[in-house]
Amino acid sequence: MRCFLALPLPEALLPALLAVQEAVPVGRAVPEENLHVTLAFLGEVGEAALQELHMELEGQALPGCRLRVAGLESFGGRSPRLLAAEIAAEPGLVALHGRVVRACRAAGIELERRRFRPHVTLVRFGAGLRGEAMARFERAVAGQVALATGAEEAEELRLVASTLTPEGAVYETLAAYALPPPPGAAVGGTG
Repeated sequence: MRCFLALPLPEALLPALLAVQEAVPVGRAVPEENLHVTLAFLGEVGEAALQELHMELEGQALPGCRLRVAGLESFGGRSPRLLAAEIAAEPGLVALHGRVVRACRAAGIELERRRFRPHVTLVRFGAGLRGEAMARFERAVAGQVALATGAEEAEELRLVASTLTPEGAVYETLAAYALPPPPGAAVGGTG
């Protein structure tokens, strides 16, 4: 089963991200219900390893964190393959990522070695952008590259199964783990 661990987005972050998607006239926007911050892409994982990971995550106190949009970035070099909202690598988020990676290793799940670059994929461009499509993309995001939001508390971590279809990925939440308020969070509020 193809799986990942991710944070669903706090509601307060969605309007700014949906506005970016609406402004970009090329590519395929990621459906609102699929917007998330991936902490670890697990790839194809067997049932036994998923069960072990679930026990690892359920059995430990996970750190709380905030999510804050800190700009836009494209991935893929000169011919971008996707547009993403960059998420600030705040201490709580980095600590949660580290805890998730350790839980995966303890469950025997090998993760790809890559630098943690927290982001939310907003629009996919298939094989990449060129020519007029690239020009339209650049015009659309020119005024939005400095996109920023306030920090909002992440409420849970999810273990998600992903099934690829011609219309895009279909996600199914296999388990959810509540996150505590991050240090310094106001009781009953965010930001």
